[in-house]
Amino acid sequence: MKINQTNKSWHTLPRILKTAGCLAATGALLSAAPALAETTVFGQSDTIFRMGQSLDKKDLYPVYEYLRLSAVSSEKDGSATSLHIGGWARGDLGDKSARDRDTDADLQYGFISFQGAKNNFLFNAGRQFVVEGVGVQRLDGLYTRNDFAAGFGAAAYVGSPVVTEPNEPNLKADDFIFGGRVTHSINKYYTVGLSALRSFDEDGGVYREEEGLDVWVHPLKQLDITGRSAYNSATNGWMEHAYAVSLIPLDSLRIGADYSYISYQDYFYRVTTSALSYLVGNIDRRENVKTFGGNVDYSPIKNLTLGADFKNYNYDIAKNANYFGGKATYSLPDSFAAGFSVHRMDGNTDKLNFYEYRVYASKKISNLNLTLDFIDLNYDSRINGEKNAYTVAGAASYKFNEKLKIRADVDYSKNPDFENEVKGLLKLTYAFDTQRAAEGRSK
Repeated sequence: MKINQTNKSWHTLPRILKTAGCLAATGALLSAAPALAETTVFGQSDTIFRMGQSLDKKDLYPVYEYLRLSAVSSEKDGSATSLHIGGWARGDLGDKSARDRDTDADLQYGFISFQGAKNNFLFNAGRQFVVEGVGVQRLDGLYTRNDFAAGFGAAAYVGSPVVTEPNEPNLKADDFIFGGRVTHSINKYYTVGLSALRSFDEDGGVYREEEGLDVWVHPLKQLDITGRSAYNSATNGWMEHAYAVSLIPLDSLRIGADYSYISYQDYFYRVTTSALSYLVGNIDRRENVKTFGGNVDYSPIKNLTLGADFKNYNYDIAKNANYFGGKATYSLPDSFAAGFSVHRMDGNTDKLNFYEYRVYASKKISNLNLTLDFIDLNYDSRINGEKNAYTVAGAASYKFNEKLKIRADVDYSKNPDFENEVKGLLKLTYAFDTQRAAEGRSK
């Protein structure tokens, strides 16, 4: 059943949900603070400075700050109450990295959570990221899950989606969403999930209506089967099928295979992000793509792995292509790793006919980690006058202590779009934590 009526009171509920979660989280934590048995506060700050140039020759020097904070109180019965907040901010030191402004900020998440002592019970209120079958959504609202008897479990959520504003001003997004997932599991053998969601636009009309199936099957110690299927009831078509099999007949041998199907018309029916809106404007909605692939990894001796892989891309409208090759890696845990690979992309356009070569190595020296990576694409025909496209990437990170680490990355590339491109990144990570005992207890 589809709802297309316009209801003047419809706008009220999503706006309430957008603010209720964070207000409830803050208020609950403040009111509960005196009674907390023991509160641990921890967080992490990532300061990132990027350097590069855009396709239109702008000099980009944005500085990002990512901050995450959590406060957790654990009770003797095994339950826990916690508050989680994370956000980011950006400032441009050079040209604008966004289209219309040189500063930006966003609250990624902010929610209060109660973890029950039994049955895997969880209740969240606020801005959060929900992953339940077809429901993969950042929202302002409520989420809960619980396990029941005989292997059954259930999860449900309701709220207002948090979306990236699309580039097209006339492209609407959903304003209210609810959904859930029901599972049945036999420990160590399988989990089967059925999920569904429905969302509405600001006028109360149905925006998305999707159902899904997800499975994990482990019939033997050596065999894993995972997969998912998603159906779009608004278009009456399958959006996606994706399944994979992993077999480990020997400790030294791993075999894998995967299959996927995507219908562009059903998968890209509703777009809520600027990145996808740009993509949708450049694809044929009538397209369907099937992929099938496999891989084999074998370790003839300790620390050495040899591998081969294959992937077939089968399009209804665009040209088909095959990607296949081999690799070798050698690694010493927590000390050294190196490898190389050779692959062939065999398609029916100039950009899909090339050999891909990769060589990389990493070395750990005390608290210092060094990495060097080289990738080269050798085209059968010249693309914009270039026969090769390659990238050389180097990275170094140093760990001062358990709380402070710095990392630097430099990439140099030459390709059909850039004659010479240099990009850099500097990242400073600081982690911290504090602990407070309850009133009347020794600290």
